[in-house]
Order: sequence, then structure tokens, then C-alpha cells
Amino acid sequence: MSAPAGAEPSGFLWAAGPVAEMQRAHFFQIVGWMAVVVVPLFLALPVILWRYRAGAGDTYRPEWQFNRLAEWAIWGIPILVVAVLGVTLWRYTHALDPYAPLGPDPLEVQLVLTQDDFVFLYPGQDVALVDRLLIPAGRGLRLRMTSDSVMQSVIIPRLGGQVYAMAGMVTELNLQADAPGLYQGRNTQYSGRGFPGHVFTAEAVAPDSFDARLAELTEGAPALDPGAYDRLLSFGDHGPRAYAGLAPDFFERVVEKYAGPLHAMEKASE
Repeated sequence: MSAPAGAEPSGFLWAAGPVAEMQRAHFFQIVGWMAVVVVPLFLALPVILWRYRAGAGDTYRPEWQFNRLAEWAIWGIPILVVAVLGVTLWRYTHALDPYAPLGPDPLEVQLVLTQDDFVFLYPGQDVALVDRLLIPAGRGLRLRMTSDSVMQSVIIPRLGGQVYAMAGMVTELNLQADAPGLYQGRNTQYSGRGFPGHVFTAEAVAPDSFDARLAELTEGAPALDPGAYDRLLSFGDHGPRAYAGLAPDFFERVVEKYAGPLHAMEKASE
């Protein structure tokens, strides 16, 4: 399916990765099976209204009670549709497990969601990008996320998603882009100030140019230490920024900032 004329592709209907492709297939299966019930209903409605209108002169059957074919149709078709939809939902729920890795060597990226920004950490490369996710096309992405604010939700519609990020917890989303391109991601959970602009760009590049592109984006950038992170939190504006160098265990420290008090409260209540 192509995008509407004059518009950028958006949503899983214009899938650019295997997860979104499965979501699209599931969607059309649901539409197809629901059409088994909905289409005959809309076709039969005007026929019934016309046939049984006042003055039509149709046969009056006050003693009519039962028709086996009609009963089988009325009850059997909906039961079949619900059963098929249930089995399909079960299969796709397991197949689309967001924690299931895509490929043997996924790229691990950590994500900290603040009130205004998406902070993507690359522990293997010791760099960070703000409001920009850089990934190699054709390689799985393992995105581990937490929130340094209220509960939020991350989705890249053309690649798949959506998974919640919560303070003191770590959730995971596995995605993949089939080809180089730019894909919009956003927070879909209302989170207060700045929510309408809480978006980021996912950039997929050719695998052999990933390292060079990441080095280009972070060249000459400062390190993401506690002081730089505090300035990031108070910046109050959106836009891509980059950091070369990460404080040790940066992601784990953000999680522990909230998980520690929660664990202490749980132990106190035991």
C-alpha cells in the first residue's frame, strides 16, 4: 500500500519493518472476518426494509416459529467468527511479543524518557542522542526503556510498537527497519507539559555506514555526565542533541533513583 498523494507515509499500514508488517496482516485479517458479518448485514438491511414496507402485500405468517437454516446462520456464523478471531489474536499476541529479539545480534539501545525529551543511550558505543534514534537497517533493535518522569508510551508506527515506560522499571521493545529511511516516533501517553511536541526521529542507515554516521552526529559533543543531564532536564526545548561519553551505569542510576525508594517501601510493609 502506498501513501496518499502529497503526504508522508505514516502508520503501520505503510509498514517498514517485520513487526509492523505482522500488525498490518493481523489488522486485515480482523477486517476480513468482521466483513463476513458486517457486509451481509448492510446488504440485507435495505432489502428487508423494501420487502416488508407498509403496503408491500407480502405473506403474513402469524404461526411462523422456527427455521433451521436461519437459526444455523444467526448463531453459527457469529460463533465461527468469534472463534477464528480468538485463535488469531492468541497467535499474533505471542508472535508479536515485544520482548522477543529480532535476529541473533540485535543492537542494544537504552532509552530514558524525560518530561520533554527522548534520551537514547548507546552503551556499546559510549554515546547518546537526544530526540534522534540511529539504527542500522536490516538489523534488530533491542530498545530497553525507563522513565525519569511520569508513565509514558513509545511507538514508531511504521516499525511497530507501543510499549509503556515507567519510572523505576525497565521495559523492552524489539523492532527492525527493513530499509534506510526516516521514521517518526512519539510518546502516545498524555504526560502533561510538552506532550504535543514529545516526538523523535528514528533514522535507519545502511549497516556499513552506521558507525560513521553515529560518529558524525556525536563528533565534538560533550559527555553526558550528571551536570550535563541536569542541564538537559532544564533546557525546556525540543531538538536533536548529542553526547560523546556516558557516565558509568547511567541508565541503571536513573532506574534506581525510583526503584530504590519503591523497594524500601515494599520491605517496610513486609
